[in-house]
Amino acid sequence: MKLITEEVEDVKYLTEETKDGKKNYMIEGIFLQSNKKNRNGRIYPKEIIQREAARYTTNYINQKRAFGELGHPDTPTINLDRVSHMIQSLKEDGDNFIGRAKILDTPYGKIVKSLIDEGAKLGVSSRGLGSLKPHSGVNMVQDDFYLATAADIVADPSAPDAFVHGIREGKEWILEGGTFKEIDVEKAQKMLNEASRKDYEEMKLRLFEKFLSKL
Repeated sequence: MKLITEEVEDVKYLTEETKDGKKNYMIEGIFLQSNKKNRNGRIYPKEIIQREAARYTTNYINQKRAFGELGHPDTPTINLDRVSHMIQSLKEDGDNFIGRAKILDTPYGKIVKSLIDEGAKLGVSSRGLGSLKPHSGVNMVQDDFYLATAADIVADPSAPDAFVHGIREGKEWILEGGTFKEIDVEKAQKMLNEASRKDYEEMKLRLFEKFLSKL
């Protein structure tokens, strides 16, 4: 069995105001797809996705322990230190499975909220274990597939602009000595303002990519 991840970019952001005036952040959209060749050249038979969606709903969503992380984890297990959201529902809609998740007030959840506030385009990525079998030019996901999480949150390439814009108004994480550290706004602005146009573009993309790789 190998780790299998699938990305979906088209998700909606929703906010709900609570009685005390605070905002709840949500993401909603297609989390899983079946009976369709995806861009990774794989097809998930619907009966397999139905089975796993039902198991995941019963054992995780209904028990309020259906968590997802920010970034691209390389293991099937959930690291609670990196959790950014809790999946609240996963419902069948034709060959698609529509999910809804609440962004949590965890350290990584706060990063997601900040990116949403700054207009970043985010997507979701399912994560599971299973084997593949080639068939007519595609890889068919086999019956041993096990859904680990219906959705991790991942970034679209358009996000660096929103990321850099956001750090100008708050705080930035920057790579120093092999680790990311928080620095104040003035220092961040000075670094970006002193960069040449070419270096500026390269710097914001490099910082953003390295930032995500550390999540």
